[in-house]
Amino acid sequence: MFDKFHEECGVFGIAGSKDAANMTYLGLYALQHRGQEATGIVSSDGKAFYQEKGIGLVSDLFNKERLDRLKGSMAIGHNRYSTAGENSLKNVQPIMVNFALGTLALAHNGNLTNAAFLRDELEAYGAIFQSTSDSEVIIHLIAQSKEKDLMGRLTEALLRVKGAFSLVILTDHGLIGARDPYGLRPLSLGRVKDAWVLASETCAFDLIDAEFLRDIEPGELVLINENGITSYKPFPKTEPAHCVFEYVYFSRPDSRVFDHPVYEIRKNLGRHLARETAVPADIVIPVPDSGVPAALGYAEAGNLRYENGLIRNHYVGRTFIEPEQAIRHFGVKIKLNAVQDVLKGKRVVVVDDSIVRGTTSRKIIKMIRQAGAREVHLRISSPPIISPCYYGIDTPTRSELIAYSHSIEEIRAYITADSLAYLSLEGMLDAVPHKTNRYCTACFSGKYPIPFTQEETVQIGLFDPKAQ
Repeated sequence: MFDKFHEECGVFGIAGSKDAANMTYLGLYALQHRGQEATGIVSSDGKAFYQEKGIGLVSDLFNKERLDRLKGSMAIGHNRYSTAGENSLKNVQPIMVNFALGTLALAHNGNLTNAAFLRDELEAYGAIFQSTSDSEVIIHLIAQSKEKDLMGRLTEALLRVKGAFSLVILTDHGLIGARDPYGLRPLSLGRVKDAWVLASETCAFDLIDAEFLRDIEPGELVLINENGITSYKPFPKTEPAHCVFEYVYFSRPDSRVFDHPVYEIRKNLGRHLARETAVPADIVIPVPDSGVPAALGYAEAGNLRYENGLIRNHYVGRTFIEPEQAIRHFGVKIKLNAVQDVLKGKRVVVVDDSIVRGTTSRKIIKMIRQAGAREVHLRISSPPIISPCYYGIDTPTRSELIAYSHSIEEIRAYITADSLAYLSLEGMLDAVPHKTNRYCTACFSGKYPIPFTQEETVQIGLFDPKAQ
């Protein structure tokens, strides 16, 4: 419905809690924004593994009966958006298998750019895949490894894959967390009473009263068991490339991601946006909810009045019945409504985090004009998106990205705004923490931190020959 990049996935893991399944349920509930297609939990009591998963939201799938079946003091969970592989029950994670060293369950946030190549190789040696998910490749690499112990097998498997991965893995030996050497996707470590917790974002810790300890470092593997936590760093040292879009849009604003507060960073993006793109106006309004912090920062730096000129309906389900008689902009209006008393007669700055295809921005601008705004100026708190993501975000091909093939003036004319301006790439990088962090900006710059062949881009389904 909304013209945004789709979320990636959310992972959660806990070891050492008698309420492991319930804690995982709550953690996934907090991470629902990272994937709304499917969800699942696997738990272990040291004797057996238990699994519940399905299509739908966390609150729709899990009830007391299902949670009671998930026994044990260890559990992992996954919220899915299908960045690789079709959306069907066979692709719902965690993936659970039995192999030579026992039982293993894996949940993955990210995308492997060489998964298709590895899959072809594994199938040639007799591997039989049960899903179309790239995450299953890791399972087969672990199973086929000749290393004697699990950590050796996991290390060997992860040294063969390319791309982004933040993993939580449940085994007979304990809970494992792993992050790719570039640190593209977030993964944090926390503590609640005597239990260790892993999660994609710290907002999951807040819900269960867990203390945030630190991020799992890029290229780090951690094993959590009765001996505590053991850290491994088997990868060659690499310059980090954190996904800057986590700060722009994906993460919840109440999270700490890459060890920094998302809310304050988004406000800072808005401040820089105002300094770069100021325009005479009466009020600043956000496109809720993701545009709110940036709009607050814009209003603060621009010395303008902040108003809520668009109200979001938070109770819209995943599907709805459209009226037989067409209503103008119905798809947007069911989620957003303009406040006429706020907008009428005003010169309005509208702040949003990004434009992908431009279709929703066009409808929002028309809605604001219909409410009586005198002028409508759209400001975007990130640079123009010109390239797809290969690292775990479901993005359109280049030809579908409006900024790839159109100038800013052409986009402005299409969305019918009086003016349109984006935050510069330099302004964005200046607004985010940059003394200790390095970022992947591929969707804005076209420069990918992990090299890949053209064959790999074709295999993962994001190569667009018309746009080359």
